[in-house]
Amino acid sequence: MSCTNCALTINKYLQQQGLEDVKVNFIGGDVSFNINNGLTKQAIEKGIDNLGYHVVTGEEEPGTEKKKKLLGNHLQRFLFCLVFTIPLVLHMVGLHIHWLMNGFVQLAFTLPVFILGMGFFGRSAVKSLLKGIPNMNVLVALGAVASFGYSLYGTLTGNAEQYMFYETTATIITLIFLGNWVEDRSVATTQQAIKKLAVTQKIMANMIAYDDQHEEHVFPVESTSLHTGDLILVKSGEYVPADCKILDGEASVNESILTGESIPVEKKVGDKLIGGSILSDGTIKAYVTAVGQDTVMSSILKLVKEAQTEKPPVQQLADKISAIFVPVVVGIALVTFLANYFIAGQVFSQSLLRSIAVLVIACPCAMGLATPAAIAVGLGRAARNGVLFKNAKSLEVFKNIKQVVFDKTGTLTTGEFRIAAFTLSQLSSPAPEKGTLKEEADGNKVSLTTDNSRLTSHDSPFTIHDSRLTSDEFKRIAYSLERYSNHPLAKCVAREWKVKDAMKWAKVEEVKGLGMKALDKEGNQYIAGSYKAAEALTSDDTHNIYVTKNGELMGWIDVADDIRPEAKQVVALLQSIGIKTVLLSGDRKAKCDVVARELGIDEVFAQQTPEQKLATIAALDKIMPTAMIGDGINDAPALAKATVGISLSDASHIAMQSAQVVLMNHGIKNLPLALGLGRHTYQTIKQNLFWAFAYNIIAIPVAALGFLSPAFSALAMGFSDVVLVANSVRLGVKKVV
Repeated sequence: MSCTNCALTINKYLQQQGLEDVKVNFIGGDVSFNINNGLTKQAIEKGIDNLGYHVVTGEEEPGTEKKKKLLGNHLQRFLFCLVFTIPLVLHMVGLHIHWLMNGFVQLAFTLPVFILGMGFFGRSAVKSLLKGIPNMNVLVALGAVASFGYSLYGTLTGNAEQYMFYETTATIITLIFLGNWVEDRSVATTQQAIKKLAVTQKIMANMIAYDDQHEEHVFPVESTSLHTGDLILVKSGEYVPADCKILDGEASVNESILTGESIPVEKKVGDKLIGGSILSDGTIKAYVTAVGQDTVMSSILKLVKEAQTEKPPVQQLADKISAIFVPVVVGIALVTFLANYFIAGQVFSQSLLRSIAVLVIACPCAMGLATPAAIAVGLGRAARNGVLFKNAKSLEVFKNIKQVVFDKTGTLTTGEFRIAAFTLSQLSSPAPEKGTLKEEADGNKVSLTTDNSRLTSHDSPFTIHDSRLTSDEFKRIAYSLERYSNHPLAKCVAREWKVKDAMKWAKVEEVKGLGMKALDKEGNQYIAGSYKAAEALTSDDTHNIYVTKNGELMGWIDVADDIRPEAKQVVALLQSIGIKTVLLSGDRKAKCDVVARELGIDEVFAQQTPEQKLATIAALDKIMPTAMIGDGINDAPALAKATVGISLSDASHIAMQSAQVVLMNHGIKNLPLALGLGRHTYQTIKQNLFWAFAYNIIAIPVAALGFLSPAFSALAMGFSDVVLVANSVRLGVKKVV
């Protein structure tokens, strides 16, 4: 596609074919749609080919690709035309060569340029007119045909010296080929970040195979040949060829292509590796978990490309104007000719030149390119830094965000639980002695309190007898229960207190809202669960896991979840730019208040069910535009309800599906970057649209009044988009936070 009107043409054609959800990305050249009327992909490809565009599906068989044509790109066309155009304009720089002023000689020099120009601009113009959406090439073709036809008439009638506009024809075509080449190169720079991601899609891999004697063999294959379950060897300095899981070895992995973080991450057996990351140090053996379109990198590329095809509301006006721009300019050119000839008293040739200048200086591409160029750079920079926008609308709505709502666990905290301490009690005995036994998590500090006056606010008196429960036995019971649960707190206990002689249960089950419940062979009932499991046994509800046996409290476990190191800085930065911060969590109010105080968060909503979270977000959103960031299943409804939902890369699948933005760098560090990019992308779009409209509003009258020749008009039109693209590319490096 050579301009945004091309995208409009293809979009209109596909909609006429009855296809739904049509999206055409001029910047990236991607087209997507839903087929629901029995049409085949081959029929649609043929239809698009008939419009004058070549469809590349990526599914072509080797050797069937079309050969590159001679003069197949704008640079080659420009250089070819330049050879013939230079002799025609020598007289403009003071070199008057007599034989070059002959009409038939100038016709001979102009003809190759005109034929090539009409083969490109003319063919495109005719096809766009037949489809009802005239593109920019209509203006170029009209200007070139008018000047060439006028000159040819003079040559054939023997009055060449009065009709000598061959150089106008040649310079229009030549300079617009130059402008198109510069524009293509400029537009390509908006895609650099995306291309860096795509380059890792096809690399060499070391595949491991075993022969009949079970001897290992390693041989190179292309990563596109790998299948799920294949064994691979990745050495230091090599790209990880596909998503995989480590079977053997340890390595430092550079995941900067995905997260923007250049500091290597340590990986060990059982850890997952993302295709496209680089092993900085170490060698590992792994098995492939995903290939092709199922890999993380492919999913990211797909998301970014889909987001590029989205049109935010600010683009709708520009699209409407672009659709009628060419007919309006043709009308203005006609009025220019008539006004100059009949009203201003200009001669026919001068009036024609001014109308041609109007045709070639007008630039509908600028209006159509204003939004896609900025969005491409914004999305590319975001992806390069581990921020994924699922749609372009999210970029625009960020400009209105006035408050950010945080979930607590896994968002403001790391979500990587550790056992901080545990407290033991003994079952009742006939001769009780009241007191408490408390042991820190490291096992180095044990205190027995027999005087109730010395109890802390977190301790409750329990009955102790001589053969008290040992810490090792308590750990064994807790592990034996929690190893059957997938709850994050249970997994923490199972990980840290793993023992070889776990208890064997006659029956074990997980009770929703309570915890793990089990019976041993003697009929004793054990429970490891929330405060609900022990509310009849103690009034202290400040602990995470309570362990009971036959309705008696054995002890409790305190689990800590550290605050993310970047959280305080992120909250402070948001507040410094006038954004209110809110904590919204299902956790107890006391714990939420502690986190809020440490981070300086403005408002707290604690002990919220998923339904209450949804209602709270709806209420906050009515007050002011709200961004919600969370990672759990219970956050999904609220994420979908917020003005902008933001999820973390290691969040639950449903949370990532509900969010419009995903932070890929295992934390919230880049949340301010996401907000800043959204705001600055919208600013860039407004600047681009201002330039596009201002250029055409000023340039067309200037050309109509005769202040610019067709040659300078062609040059101005060709480079008009470069200013716009340069402003968009600036977004890739400017400070946004």
